[in-house]
Formats: sequence, C-alpha cells, structure tokens
Amino acid sequence: MQFKPPFPLLNKAVAISQVLILFFCNTLLAQQALSGKVTDINNVPLAGASVTIDGGKRSALSDIDGNFTIVAKQGELLKVSFVGYNSAAILIGQEMQITIVLEALTKALDDVVLIGYGTARKKDLTGAVSSVAEKNFNKGIFSSPEQLIQGKASGVQIVNNTGSPGGSFTFRIRGNSAIIGTGQPLYVIDGVPLDGRSMQEGTNPLNFLNATDIVSFDILKDASASAIYGSRAAYGVVIINTKKGQAGVPKLEVSMAVGASAAIKGPAVLNASEYREAIQYYGINNAVDKQHDTDGLASILQRGMQQQYTLAASGGNENGRYRISAGYLNQQGVIINTGFKRYNVDFTAGLKFLSSKKLGIDFHVNASQYVQYGSTLTIGNTDLVGTALRWNPTAPITNADGTIRLNADEGVNPVGFSNNLRDHLKANTVLSSITPYYKFNDWLEYKLLLSYNYNTAVSRFSINQDMSVYQFFPPLGLATIGNNEIGTLQLTQTLSANKQITKDLHLNAVGGYEYMKFSSKGFNLAGNGSQNGGFGNYGLDYTNYIQFSDPVSRSISSFSDPAYALQSVFLRSIFNFRERYLFTATFRADGSTKFGPNNRYGYFPSFAMAWNLSKEDFWHLDKVNTLKLRVGWGKTGNQEFPSGSSQALYGFQNNGSIVQINSPNPDLQWQSDRQYNFGVDFSMFNNRLSGTIDYFNKKTTKLLFPGPPIQPAPPSSVVRWVNLDGNIINSGVEILVNGVLLEQENIGWDISANATFLDNTVSGLSSAVGAGFIAGPIQTIRNGMPMFSFFTREYVGLDAATGYASYTDNGNSFYNVGNPNPKLLLGFSTNFRYRTFSIAANMYGSFGQDVYNKTLMDLNVNGINGANMALSEFRNPVKESFGNPVTPSSRYIQRGDYMKMANLTLSYTPVSMQKVLKDATVYLTGQNLFFITSYEGFDPEVSVQNRNDNGVAGMNIDQNRYPSSRTIILGIKFTL
Repeated sequence: MQFKPPFPLLNKAVAISQVLILFFCNTLLAQQALSGKVTDINNVPLAGASVTIDGGKRSALSDIDGNFTIVAKQGELLKVSFVGYNSAAILIGQEMQITIVLEALTKALDDVVLIGYGTARKKDLTGAVSSVAEKNFNKGIFSSPEQLIQGKASGVQIVNNTGSPGGSFTFRIRGNSAIIGTGQPLYVIDGVPLDGRSMQEGTNPLNFLNATDIVSFDILKDASASAIYGSRAAYGVVIINTKKGQAGVPKLEVSMAVGASAAIKGPAVLNASEYREAIQYYGINNAVDKQHDTDGLASILQRGMQQQYTLAASGGNENGRYRISAGYLNQQGVIINTGFKRYNVDFTAGLKFLSSKKLGIDFHVNASQYVQYGSTLTIGNTDLVGTALRWNPTAPITNADGTIRLNADEGVNPVGFSNNLRDHLKANTVLSSITPYYKFNDWLEYKLLLSYNYNTAVSRFSINQDMSVYQFFPPLGLATIGNNEIGTLQLTQTLSANKQITKDLHLNAVGGYEYMKFSSKGFNLAGNGSQNGGFGNYGLDYTNYIQFSDPVSRSISSFSDPAYALQSVFLRSIFNFRERYLFTATFRADGSTKFGPNNRYGYFPSFAMAWNLSKEDFWHLDKVNTLKLRVGWGKTGNQEFPSGSSQALYGFQNNGSIVQINSPNPDLQWQSDRQYNFGVDFSMFNNRLSGTIDYFNKKTTKLLFPGPPIQPAPPSSVVRWVNLDGNIINSGVEILVNGVLLEQENIGWDISANATFLDNTVSGLSSAVGAGFIAGPIQTIRNGMPMFSFFTREYVGLDAATGYASYTDNGNSFYNVGNPNPKLLLGFSTNFRYRTFSIAANMYGSFGQDVYNKTLMDLNVNGINGANMALSEFRNPVKESFGNPVTPSSRYIQRGDYMKMANLTLSYTPVSMQKVLKDATVYLTGQNLFFITSYEGFDPEVSVQNRNDNGVAGMNIDQNRYPSSRTIILGIKFTL
C-alpha cells in the first residue's frame, strides 16, 4: 500500500525531496574522485602544486610525492600551476588516473626584465637595459654585490677605489657627469630604492648585502628606461633582485668558501744594497745607513685569510612561500690590522588569501651588521702605505728586544703606525618592507609597498700616545667616538595593468604615487690625553674611557640634518602592436623639500619607440631571427646635495653661539639630464648569436654647485647653492655580443663580449672649477675639455747638466696634459663545460685614461736622506739633482690602460653525490689573478675620495692606495 502523507504541504516536500535525491544521485554518478601526480620533465615530484576545477571552486594541493585527489567529472577543465613552472590545462576525459608534467619557466623568466615598479617582457623593451642573471655572476667571496657583475655589462664601469676589504666602489653608467656628490646610480632592492647615503665617507652603501642572496641585476641606462625614477635617476638605476622562496618540498641550501689573498705588486723602491749605492752617489752621510736589510712595505703586508658561509632554507606551496638565509663573512686585509666582517639574516615570505587567491602579502626583512677595521690609513699628510714605501731599507723595524722601533730621528715606523692606530666602524642595517596587493582580475593589480630602511653606525678611532715621538701625531694620544643614524621611510602605491587589449595590441601600464622621508642625525666625542701622563697604559682602547681625556682639549658635537621629503606621481605605458611596433611613454613629477618654494617640483618625461623588422611579412632572412630598432629620449634629474641648502641654514656652535652656514636661494632649480638613445637588438643562427648596439648622447645642465654667498654676507656664511651655467656631455657607443659555440648534452661553450666607446666634454661654464688638490688643484672642469682634465705644469724633462726639472714656460703656465676619463671599456666572459667539469673566465679592462701617480711623486730623490726613493728614478740615465724642488706636473701623469683577469673558476659536479646532495658543486676560483698594464703604481684602477672645500673630488689620483690583492678560493655548495 502506498503511503499518503496527511497534509498537502508535506506532499509537496516529499515530491521536492525525491527530485533532489534523484539530482544528487545523478551528480554523484557523474562526478568521481580523480587521482593524479604532478612532476617536472625529469619526473621529479612537485609538492604543493595547485590543482583547481571550475574556476577554483574545487581545489587541491599535491603532496610531498606530487600526488593529489580531486572530485571531477568528464568534460571539466583541470588547471595545474606551480611557481617557477608553466601552468597546464587538461580537459578531463574518461580516465580518472592522470600524470601532469610541468615545464620549468626558465625561458620565460629570461624573457622578463625588472624595469622599475614592475616588469616587462624583453621583447617589449624600447629602452637600453642590461641584465645579468645569477648563472653569469663572477664567482668568489665578495664584501659587496656590485663585484658580481664587474665587466659583465656594456656601458658600465665599476672601479675599485681601494683594495681594502669593504672599501668603496665607483659605479659609473655611461660616463661621468658628477661635479659634486657621489655620481653613483640609484640602487633599488626588491622595489625599495636606497638613498645613496653611506655611514661614513669612503664606505660602501651596499656593504650590508650578502652577494649570495642576489639572483639578478637589471641596469637601466638610458633616460627612457630610468625616467620613471625621476630626480634620482641622473646617474642610472641598478635594480637588484634577491632570491625568494619557491613552492615545493622544503630545501636547505648550503655554501661554504675559504680563501687566501696576497698583495699583487707595488712600486719598486731601493733595497738595502741599492740604497747604499744611492747615498754614495749623492754624497749622503753614511750615518743614514743603519746596517740592516728591511723591506718596509713587506713589514705591513700579510696573507689575508677569507671565509664565507651561507645557509638558506626555503619552501612552501601556492598559498605561502618563504625563504630565510643566514650568512657570515670574514675577510682579512693584506695589510695588517685591516679587515671586514659581516653577519646577516634575510627573510622573505609571500602569502595568498581568499579562495580566489587574489589577495596577497609579501614580506622582506634584511638585517645586517658589519665591522670594518683599519680603513683609516692617513693622518694629516702622513699615510701608512707611504711611510712603508719610504722606510729606510737599512733601518730595523724592531729593536733588539723585539719591541717596535719608534724614533723621532727616523721616518714613521710603518708597523708602529699600523699597531698604534685603531680604527673600528660597526654598522647595523635593517631594510624591511611589507607589500600587500590585490588582483582584481588576471590583468589588473593594486599594490601598496611600505618600507623602512634604518642604518646606525658607531665609529671608534684612537691614536696611541706612543706615536707622540713623531711631530705629526697628537702629543698625548687621541680618542674619538662618532655615532650616525640614517632613516628612510617609503610609501608607494601602484596600479598596474598587463592586458592583451585586442588580438594585435598588448598593454603594460603602471601608475602610482610615492612618498619618501629621509632623516639623519648623530654626535661626535673627541679628546686628547690628559696633561698628567696622557691616557696612561691600561691595556684598553682609549675610546673606552674617553672621560679620562684632557678637559681643555675635549670636544662634543651633535647634529640633526633637516629632514626632507620627496613626493611623486608617475605613469608608464608600454604598447605592443602586432609584436612589431612598440611605444613607451613615461612621466614622473617629483616634489622635494630640498628646493625652495619657487622650484619645488621637477618634471621628468620620456618617450621611446621600437620596430621589430623581423616580424614583418617582408622579412625573409631565415638566418636572422630577430632585428629590432630602438629610439628613445628622456629627462632625469638630480637632487644629490645637502638638505636645507636652498634655505638659510644655521648651526649651533660652542659657548651657545649660532652661526649661519649657507645663504638661501629660493630659485634653486633641479639639475637636469637630457638623454637620447638609438639601439639595435639582434639574434642570428637560431639565436646562437645575439647582441645589442646602442648610441647614446647625454647632456647635463643646471649643475648644482656650492658657490660663494651673495655679498654682503654674514661672516660665517660659507656657501650659497646655485645652478651653474654649463653643460656636461657624455656620448658613446655600446656593443654587447653573446655567442653559443657549442650546445650539446655533454659539452657546451658560450662567450660574451662587450665594448663601450666614451667621449666626455664640458661647455658653457662661466668659469673653471678646480679639483684634485695637491698643493693646489691639478685638475679642472672647464670648457672644451673632458671633466677633471689634468691641468698643471707641462714637464719637459731633466736637464742633463744640472739635474733639475724643466717645464714649458718655466712652469709659470698650466696646460691640459691628461685625461682621466676612459675612452674604451672592455669586458669578456666565457663558460666551457664538459660532462661534470666546467670552467668560467671573466676579464675586463679600461683604456685611454691617464692616472696621476702621487705615490711616485712622494718617492722623489729628496727622500734619500734617511728615507727611500723610487728605483725608476734612481736608474734614470739622467740623474735628478738632490736639490731639485718637486712640484705637481705632468711628470707624474702616466697612462692608466689595463686589462684584468678578474675571475677564473673551475667547477666540478660529482654525479655520485647528487642523490644525497642535490646541485652539489665544488669549485676553485682565482680572483684578480693578473693584470696587464704599463702603469708603475699599485694598480691603475683607482679613484679618490678627498674633496676640496666645495665638495669637488678629484679623479684617477693614485695617492698611496691600499694594494690590490690576488685571491685563491676553494668552495662547495649543495642543496638538501
């Protein structure tokens, strides 16, 4: 009997339930549990791969073995994605057990370039951009990351200012246009621009970074590429991309390296026997012969040991990825009591939220502490390397009892100099950022970046009172303590679009707003030893009890620079029409509180176009795969001058007085750089030969300069910042060629070469600017000459009859006698592999520049009376008179051409270890193995940091620089 419900409503409910049950039964019959496995092309399981169906309404993640299970039915589209791999889409058929193989994104990643506030496909680029990936980095132990790409990019010159561990570098892109300031490019680390300030003069702003944490460099060279950074892009932009976590099984990366360094060469001076010959020739009293045989330079040199260790853990899945690394570096200098240590931790993470995964947050924190010691090698006019070279080779370094010989009647003992000067800089850096973002769809994204870069450093310097036997040193000892704090706050909002608008038109655009605030403050304490016995002898560094100093000599000062802010809006659009016609337009407006109210904002536009001829229908050259023509124009700016300089700036002095430091200039304008670029990109023979050729012309105007104050001026008013009437023009041609000579399974060989031809000239200045002071300026910035041209007396030679130097016009006139700017930069790299062995080499060089050898000038004949002199001067067929006055002249200007074997690495990958230690590699590296040059000094690759009262530094002046070193390194790296 059929059951009939007693109520009509219940009848309807039963009927509906029967329909629903039938529907769900049919659905369950149609849907089944689909099982699968995700692997790469080598059949390695990919753990954490994202598997979705029906637009993400059903999802799963692959397990540690790459396996997954998901409810699916025939005809649905299954999508599989994994970070670092191409996604896959599979239409589900009757088979309920499948395997999905994902292909790595290696090629796709190579086609993406960081261009500022976003990325672009290489094929969409219209500007001049050089990219160097990790696989092409120089190998070895580096205290600063720019050494990774030395000689690797056209148009780029990276100069070692000193051989000291942790010492500064000069990074020039397309020539020199900086009169004041550093002239360094803008460094951008994972979207966070650094402000270029360093904790102490002569230190490197990138010293806090661990080179092993870096994955790529993208160098924006022309204005069309760098204008999106506006007022900070005058000297180019270097974008540094650090390593991030990848989804998958957690992995542990380990790298270890140890090495030793030795000084390469030094100027040849007289040894003991030659010295005795010289004093006999010049008739010097034999009392200067101390009856010993000593090498002053060798007495301060040592074999510098190096070691570096990095440990990094990473992993995660599609919803969350992480990487954390810790590093330790210890570099001993090749001069005793000098070195560099660094400890650092780097953490990055990326999280995705919501079922759609459209909301995400990226985190990055880099914490570092480094200690640099022994970097101060000069006190007044006395420097350590110079005292070592001038040391009497017949005088002993130590007394009979083994103590250091300190004698007022002799030259400064170099070992005593090094042991009794203590210089210690401890710097701490925290670079942190948080970046939430939201993807509205697959082509539109909003991103907010909030970062804070905090730097603090404590410098301690002391001179032992034992050095008071020499008149150039404080009579009772000296102790100083300095503390600096630098902070940079950044808030950036961007909205980016990356969309295929039509079949023929692709758009990549970004617009944004940015606010940055900069601060700097610090204090200094100093004091000489007390009149009652100096600092005494308590076995402590004087800076640890500076209160023991003489109250009369004690000084204290503190400062807080005027905080300044930068507010900006920017927009960039890249259009790609039919993969043939490309157009890029960029605009940025910067408002800076550094400038007065009349010129607070600067505007920086750029435009660029490209034509890909190889995509045209008429193109039938099969052997030429790509041929793209580029043209670009743009303007960038410069605000690299002290905060508050456009205003009336005052300073607090001793005894409660306040003085004016500079006169105001409300009309001060932005320094402007106009640049245009013509380029060609090409690839041939199935892309086995590729390269770029660029011509550029850069004109710098409205040069910022600290001029004299308007008269009448307050007695204490030192400067008034102005814009000079003048132009600096840098032009040149860049060529980069890459070739794959062999590419097979067991053997491969590729080469890369780059050349840059440079020209620099100055015009339109109302008056010349002096630079490179050696008893007056020896360099000049003036019309019709390259920047920092050597402008001094023209040396004719030594008069054979008198032994005196002769000069054009008797030395009364100065002439243009040399150019410190290189005319040609070269770089060459090659990689060869055979089975499990590989060898990589990198050479770079600079040609056409002159160097002023101040070291040789100091080793003149007048030092023979108790000191030393250069061997080349003594062996000169025309002997110099002992009384000849030594004065700056072209006599000491030498050709500075060089070619260096910068890096040579032999690597071995043990196959037997790959199952236990993945990617295991053992390598032997030689750094700075040799260089070819005719220069007589330590190294023609030099620069200087000393500046005159106007803040103008010289260029290519070798003044007893820290010796360059050759380093041999043994390392191993592997992954667990």
